[in-house]
Amino acid sequence: MGDERDEHLGGAEPGEPPAGDGDGGGATTLPTGGTFGGTGGTETTGPTGATTETGGTGAGPSPTVVGVRIAGFNGAGVSGLRARAEEYLAMRRTLGFKLETWGPRLMSFVRFCEDCGAATVTTDLAVEWATSTPSDHEAYQARRLDVVRIFARHLQPLDPATAVPPGDVLDRRQRRVQPYLYSPQEVTALMSAARTLRPAFRAVTWRTLIGLLAVTGMRQGEACRLGRGDVDLNAETITVEDSKFGKSRMVFLHPTAAAALRAYDRARDEAFPEPAADTFLVNSLGRPLDSRNTPKTFAQLVTAAGIKAPPGQRSPRLHDIRHVFTVATLLDWYRDGGDVQARLPVLSTWLGHIDPKSTYWYCSAVPELLALAAGRLERTAGEEAAS
Repeated sequence: MGDERDEHLGGAEPGEPPAGDGDGGGATTLPTGGTFGGTGGTETTGPTGATTETGGTGAGPSPTVVGVRIAGFNGAGVSGLRARAEEYLAMRRTLGFKLETWGPRLMSFVRFCEDCGAATVTTDLAVEWATSTPSDHEAYQARRLDVVRIFARHLQPLDPATAVPPGDVLDRRQRRVQPYLYSPQEVTALMSAARTLRPAFRAVTWRTLIGLLAVTGMRQGEACRLGRGDVDLNAETITVEDSKFGKSRMVFLHPTAAAALRAYDRARDEAFPEPAADTFLVNSLGRPLDSRNTPKTFAQLVTAAGIKAPPGQRSPRLHDIRHVFTVATLLDWYRDGGDVQARLPVLSTWLGHIDPKSTYWYCSAVPELLALAAGRLERTAGEEAAS
């Protein structure tokens, strides 16, 4: 089941720029009642087809590989491997898997086999390809190996000579990079800094985007892709369609957040009576926000707001603003004395996490949450001992 789930993922290589998003507008107080609003921005990517080849490692086979080598190879066998890979990807996409990262990776492996003159998938070939990457993160290399392993598992009944690489060849333990956790005051400072952006509508869009992420916990890409029909300001809800892991969900808006979005909706329609895009958030030309531009713009806002990451920690990102909502919600739950563990699946669904494990990570990553969780555990243990 984990393998099927991972095929939705992809995972950027460490050091590879994350897919950012766009522009925002307003004035905020966070999850339990924030307001935000405003007007302004400037900032669109496409899936690869089943036969697309991208991401070749450029590394040829090493002399130590004991995978199959075919003397006098004429290409017929490798053509068969390529055809099988393309059929496999087409079949998986028909079943609803996007494979936007896995597809190109698998075709990269096929090309690697072609360069090696190999007609059959072997563990040695798979491991050499998986590790022939600039990244030395073994967890990342293990995810690359998963691409071949799952394909080989599909291929083996068709070609018994196919070897399925074991799942424990590489260490897949994920070393999660600590995100930057903004304080409510820093979110307000970012929105104030956004007021200085030009053109004026760019400032409005950036303020709206930052406020929306902070009070809903949405991912930046989800917010930037929202269609106008996805935002129901009468019902005060947002529908996030076909997001990460292929999930869709509904997010409820606080009345103050809905009011800020109504203000943005009016300002956008006044600025662009005949819009060039049907997205809810648009840039200063009325077009969709461009994920290639947002990291640079957001870095400027971080500097203007005087926000600095602690030494050795990754620079603050726009995506990290979503963590503000999560942390604030968990803090409220611990402080009101409720059963946090029982509520966690609800928060996971709200955030679009695939399971509560991803959400529970915050309890160990945020010192205040860790202290509250430990205190709760000690009180429970004391009550049980006394009874």
